[in-house]
Amino acid sequence: MIFARKKRQIARLLVVEDEPLVAFDNEHFLSEASFEIVATVDRVADAVRVIEGEGEVDMVLVDVNLADGSGVDVARAAHARGMAVLFVTGNFPDHASIYADGLLAKPYAQRDLLHAIAAIEAKRGGRPVKKLPGGFRLFERDA
Repeated sequence: MIFARKKRQIARLLVVEDEPLVAFDNEHFLSEASFEIVATVDRVADAVRVIEGEGEVDMVLVDVNLADGSGVDVARAAHARGMAVLFVTGNFPDHASIYADGLLAKPYAQRDLLHAIAAIEAKRGGRPVKKLPGGFRLFERDA
């Protein structure tokens, strides 16, 4: 097929968010955009369990402030396993950028979330990154 869609490198997502409405909206929207949501969790311990489990996760979307600790710990665990990490937060500590591919500042539009994921996928795939969405920072990373 001439116009076949390229297979995504980032297809399986772990959503780590303790605001129920944001978590639900992201899960629903990303599922509708043909991503597979491996899990949606609101605690560091649960996120690390998924990351270290048997299932495959391509990217972790993580808030910084979680009910039982810091999303930086989640990012550190994901980074150690070579997973892409996108912080989605309004409260970002700059020192955490060493564990992540990017940051999308809250509040954000759903289309900006898709563009942020696409930018990270392009960068990881060695392709040029097109226009970045508002509120998004792409980090240098030693993937």
